[in-house]
Amino acid sequence: MNFELSEEHKMIRDAAREFAQELKPGVIERDEAAKFPTEFVKKMGELGFMGIMVPEEYGGAGMDTMAYVLALEEIAKIDASAAVIMSAHNSLVLYGLNEFGTEEQKQKYLKPLASGEKLGAFALSEPEAGSDASSQHTMAEDKGDYYLLNGTKNWITNGGNADIYIVIAQTDPEKGHRGINALIVEKGTEGFSIGPKENKLGIRSSDTHSLMFSDVKVPKENRIGEDGFGFKFAMKTLDGGRIGIAAQALGIAAGAYDLALAYSKERKTFGKPISDHQAIQFKLADMEVDIEAARLLTYKAAWTKDQGLPYGKVAAMAKLNTSEVAMKHTVEAVQIHGGYGYVKEYHVERLMRDAKITQIYEGTSEIQRLVIAREVFEIEKV
Repeated sequence: MNFELSEEHKMIRDAAREFAQELKPGVIERDEAAKFPTEFVKKMGELGFMGIMVPEEYGGAGMDTMAYVLALEEIAKIDASAAVIMSAHNSLVLYGLNEFGTEEQKQKYLKPLASGEKLGAFALSEPEAGSDASSQHTMAEDKGDYYLLNGTKNWITNGGNADIYIVIAQTDPEKGHRGINALIVEKGTEGFSIGPKENKLGIRSSDTHSLMFSDVKVPKENRIGEDGFGFKFAMKTLDGGRIGIAAQALGIAAGAYDLALAYSKERKTFGKPISDHQAIQFKLADMEVDIEAARLLTYKAAWTKDQGLPYGKVAAMAKLNTSEVAMKHTVEAVQIHGGYGYVKEYHVERLMRDAKITQIYEGTSEIQRLVIAREVFEIEKV
C-alpha cells in the first residue's frame, strides 16, 4: 500500500485548492440569492475540471478518478454548489457517454461537454421514481427511426443551465427494467420545457429543476447502448456518481473542520482560547478521526475504480459513510462556533445545510445500506 499522492495528483489538488479560494469571496451571496456560478463553471472548464476523466482525444484532461476526487474535495471545502455542478456533469453525464456512447455521440456531445463549452444533466428521478429507479413513468415510445418522449423528471441538478440531457425512460413496460432506455436530448428540442428552480435548503447556487417532455422526438441515434440498456446504464453511472458525492461530502466535512479548528484558536473564554478546553479538544479530535477515515474510504473507492475492479460496494460504502460524517461534524462545527456558528458570516451554517443533501441524492443512505447488504449476502452465498 502506498498512501503518498503522486506528483500529478498533488498538482491537481493544489490547482483545485487555489481555484477554490476564488470561489470564496462571493459564496455567501450566491447561496442567499440562489445564483448559479456561471463564470466559475466556465473557469472550471478552462482548468480541465469539467472533463477531468475524459480522454484528451475527446477534449478532456485524461486523468483518473483519484484526480477527480481530489479536485472535488478541495472545491467542496469552499463551495459545495460548484462541486455538485462539476460532479453531476462529470460522473453522471460524461462517464456514461465516454464509456457507452458511440463514436458519433462522442464527437457530437462528449467533446463540447468535456471541454466545458457545454454543460450536462442527468435525468433519472421522477415524482414516483427516486429510490426505485426501475419504476419509470416517463415513456419513450418507439416510432421506428425516433422515440416519442413524454413525462416529467424532477430534482435534476444543472436542470436549467444544461445544454445536453441524458434522459432515462421506459420503452417497453412489459419488460420492466429491461425495457428502459437512455436517450440524449438537447435543450431547445420542441416539446421539451424546464420547470421553475427549486428553492432548496442547501447547495443553493446549483440549480435544480423539473423537466417536462411533451411529444419530444428523439432520434434513434441518440439512444445510448442497445435497446433496453437504460436501467443498467443508470445503475453503472450512479456507482461512479456515488464516489463523486462522497468526495463532495468529504470536502464539506473537511471545510467545516478547518473553520472550527481556526475559530477554536481565536475565540477566548475564561481568559484562554477555547481550544485549551478539553471539551473542544475532544470534539476536534473526533472530527479529525472521522474525516480522515472517510477520506481513506473515499480514496479507496476511487483507487478501486481506477484499477478496473468492481467498485459498486465500496462506492456505496464511501458515499454512506462520508455523508454521515459530513452531517455529524458540520453540526459540531456550528456548536464549536456557538452563536457565531448560527449566522451566515462564519460559513459553517451553510456547510451544515449543504451536508444534508449528500445523505439523499444519488441514492439515500438507506439505499446505500441496501446496496451494501446485497453485496454482502451475495458474497456469503458463494
